[in-house]
Amino acid sequence: MEPIKVSAKTLEEAITKACIELGAASDDIEYEILETGSNGILGIGARPYVISAKLKEIPEASLEDKALEFLSSVFEGMKMDVSMDISLDEENRELSINLSGEDMGVLIGKRGQTLDALQYLTGQVVNKNQNEYIRVKLDTENYRERRMETLETLAKNIAYRVRRTRRPIALEPMNPYERRIIHSALQNEKDVLTRSEGEEPYRHVVICYKKKSRNERAEEK
Repeated sequence: MEPIKVSAKTLEEAITKACIELGAASDDIEYEILETGSNGILGIGARPYVISAKLKEIPEASLEDKALEFLSSVFEGMKMDVSMDISLDEENRELSINLSGEDMGVLIGKRGQTLDALQYLTGQVVNKNQNEYIRVKLDTENYRERRMETLETLAKNIAYRVRRTRRPIALEPMNPYERRIIHSALQNEKDVLTRSEGEEPYRHVVICYKKKSRNERAEEK
């Protein structure tokens, strides 16, 4: 914003006028005295104070600070003492936040639902007014990696059952991230295929037996 110029009999009045014009409190503006006022002698030669004023430039909070402030308010409301280790990978546009403290199971929730919700909300806060999307990854007690290993093992075991019975098996509802893990774990399997069915939040993965083509059966003979 360009500075404004105001004048008044006293400096205090000039500052007040500037605050009114800028729609801000005195603590939120900065000013420069252009002309020092004078009462003159018996009112003769009196001069007003003239100041140039503008809003203070408040630096935008960093992405790390935005996440820290939001999560701190959440944990304060939950009456939990949680330590946060935050790192920003600018090249990959990813903000990683690792939480630690007592009873982290409360923050993980059933199948990671609470952790996912916190991750989503933190992402909304961090990405507000951002030109480029920042991916937020929230984790505690290495839950994400442990969950990925569990899902990959589950995918392999279910795929074995599908091969044996040749009947499709539907898994429990999962979020998009977990569904991608299942799809990725079985994408190179030749005799099974995966697809997602249903609507959120009940969307789930179905693992099906893939019938072999006539050529494939001929190659096996």
